[in-house]
Amino acid sequence: MYTFGRKWRKLAPYGFLLPALLIYLLFAFGPSMFTIVYSFTDISGVSGVGWHWIGLDNYQELFHSARTPVYVASAKRTVVFSLSVTLLQTAIGLLLAIVINSKLRGHLFYRSLVFMPVVLGVTVFGLIWTLMFNPMDGPMQKLWGLFGSSSTFLGSYTMAFPIVIFVQIWGAMGYTTVIFLAGLQTIPGELYEAGYMDGARSWSSFIHITWPMLAPTVTVNVLLAIIGSLQTFDIVFVLTGGHFNTSILGYEVYRSAFGGNAGNLRQGFASSVAVLQFGIVLVAAVIAQFYLRRREVQI
Repeated sequence: MYTFGRKWRKLAPYGFLLPALLIYLLFAFGPSMFTIVYSFTDISGVSGVGWHWIGLDNYQELFHSARTPVYVASAKRTVVFSLSVTLLQTAIGLLLAIVINSKLRGHLFYRSLVFMPVVLGVTVFGLIWTLMFNPMDGPMQKLWGLFGSSSTFLGSYTMAFPIVIFVQIWGAMGYTTVIFLAGLQTIPGELYEAGYMDGARSWSSFIHITWPMLAPTVTVNVLLAIIGSLQTFDIVFVLTGGHFNTSILGYEVYRSAFGGNAGNLRQGFASSVAVLQFGIVLVAAVIAQFYLRRREVQI
């Protein structure tokens, strides 16, 4: 009996981990592996339509076809999108967290307000901003009119992409701010008191106390922003439908797999684009984690 109890105590942690591991294999790792396999086929996803193993044909079309410049432009746009979202979202989120954390009256209300877009969801706030940027009689058009100007906004080749970046940042800002708030609240107040005694004021306290102590939080936020922005497609779909030079790789995956009619759905080719997207996400995440983790160790 004693031997059985001792063996159970050793095996119990693995038993508790097993359900989570099975869920991960079923809904995350498994589909990822199937995506790689499908990238070597011509599967369409249409019921009753056969599919075949075609080797590297999808990748050859991706890198050597008449539409290759379109995919290259989408890849470049994806990098610009991710870099812009990551830098601006992290900086603005940190600023908002500091303001809300600084004994601001009604800070619970402002924290809820910042997090509201996350609760609403992409479709809801995307449609709201579509109305805001309505070129006919939207509020932004009226604001533009005060300066004697006008624009088609989401129908403009020069303004549509920056607006998509802005809306993406606005929609995900809640996560970043709340994570920074949690990090700020773990910093001991004694550090600021000691810094004040040594002559450190607002900016000096931020540089020498707040910023170093937030290093792990910065790492989490930057990685989440990079991965989230590189995988984005829904906000592009809602705002512009991928038109006006706003298509990114995530949207190209959607368009190839589900964006056409039953006669031109190409989930096999979409899988090859998804593999390329995964490669970019992996490289960006590994590089960012390497430098950010090294910064944490140095601090």
